[in-house]
Amino acid sequence: MSKKYRVKCHETDSACRGLVKFNNSVFAVDGLLPGETAHIELVYGKDRKSTTAKLTDIEIPSPDRVKPFCEAFPRCGGCTLQHASYEAQLAMKQAAAKKLLGEFAPVKKIIGMKNPFHYRHKVHASFYRSRRGMELGIYEENTHKVITVPDCAIQNKTANGILRTLRKLADEFRLSAYNEDTGMGLMRHVLIRCGYVTGQVMVVLVLADTNFPGRSRFIEKLRTAHPEITTIIQNINHQKTSMVLGESETVLYGNGYIEDELCGLRFRISSKSFYQVNPEQTQILYRTAIDFAILTGKETVLDAYCGTGTIGLIAAGKAKNVIGVENNEAAVRDAEVNAKVNGVQNVRFLKGDAAEYMKKAADNKADRPDVVIMDPPRSGASQEFLGALVKANPSRVVYVSCCMETLRRDLKVLCGKGYKVEKVQGVDMFGWSGHVEMVVLLSQQKPDDTIEIDLDLDELDATTAETKASYEEIKTYV
Repeated sequence: MSKKYRVKCHETDSACRGLVKFNNSVFAVDGLLPGETAHIELVYGKDRKSTTAKLTDIEIPSPDRVKPFCEAFPRCGGCTLQHASYEAQLAMKQAAAKKLLGEFAPVKKIIGMKNPFHYRHKVHASFYRSRRGMELGIYEENTHKVITVPDCAIQNKTANGILRTLRKLADEFRLSAYNEDTGMGLMRHVLIRCGYVTGQVMVVLVLADTNFPGRSRFIEKLRTAHPEITTIIQNINHQKTSMVLGESETVLYGNGYIEDELCGLRFRISSKSFYQVNPEQTQILYRTAIDFAILTGKETVLDAYCGTGTIGLIAAGKAKNVIGVENNEAAVRDAEVNAKVNGVQNVRFLKGDAAEYMKKAADNKADRPDVVIMDPPRSGASQEFLGALVKANPSRVVYVSCCMETLRRDLKVLCGKGYKVEKVQGVDMFGWSGHVEMVVLLSQQKPDDTIEIDLDLDELDATTAETKASYEEIKTYV
């Protein structure tokens, strides 16, 4: 059951979806911009308890509306804002940041990209077979249906070329595509990582089985077509899961990793390493975080959720020592290698839960950090971690977040426990999407060390007033 209505959009939500008010309810509408008059369709759930709004047509468009540049829009879940100019995207993200975080401190102007195209240096695509043959594509939003994106405008150009070659080779070698429903087929996914500074390229072929017919010739042809590839890995994923990578890997060519440079340091990146997809903006993001930390060379810094140690290693040049904590063992190994490669000696990396480490540090004065830099997953920090952080009582906390909703939730906790937000800065890492990275500086609220007291001279006799009160008299009075 559905009904159509005429509405006007006045603002957008944190995902840059247009908000409309109707029947005392507020609906988020994909593809609708502020200032537009449009027609929407309200689609009611079977139980009539859930209702969604779908854009049907635009009556009065915004001057910020532009023609989408990709034929897969809006089915592809990679870009959601191709209908808006890049300047309008930044304005919507700024408005969302002000609405969600403005209560804590003024929100600085979001730092946008110089060029919002071909910025993704990590690319993931899935194999599937169509009537035309083998295809490589991206999941349609909120589905497991794969759609082909011939030449993605936000993916690295080299990666796009490798994807085209892989499609041809898979057909040439008559390889089967994995079917999620039946569990049959060989080729599941491909993961490509491209070094921004080094130009090194990693290709990870994710297969459902170890048996790879014609593997040697396949790899030889791939390398011939793309001599820029520096390593190729075969990853085996037997499981019926949405996870891309399996546990087992075999290096087919090269070292099994690539290296890249960030903020003057060199980092090793393996197939499973967390490494920001937009290297150019990542440098701005990390430098902002380090600047917010106000390091003087005397501080002990905790890099919570440290991953492969990127932020911690960059901070080490301005700190007394750095401790990085990460639950992923492979990431910790990469972080240790990265420290050795860069000759950084005042940093150590520990495998473990960040909350558990913080609890121990809070109970041991010698291990308490002066500054905490935290970059948790989209779900934000755990309540256990926040409680332990407050107990450890670092003088400054730098919070890096990719989700403003969970950031807001965690800031409320910290501000209720003695911290104050000093700065809020956004860095746009994901052009043509509703996502934005935020950097927030929190500092301890220092209690006023003076006490104002109103003394009524009528309460003291004239002699006492003239001769001034003694310390003991003042103490007794207070």
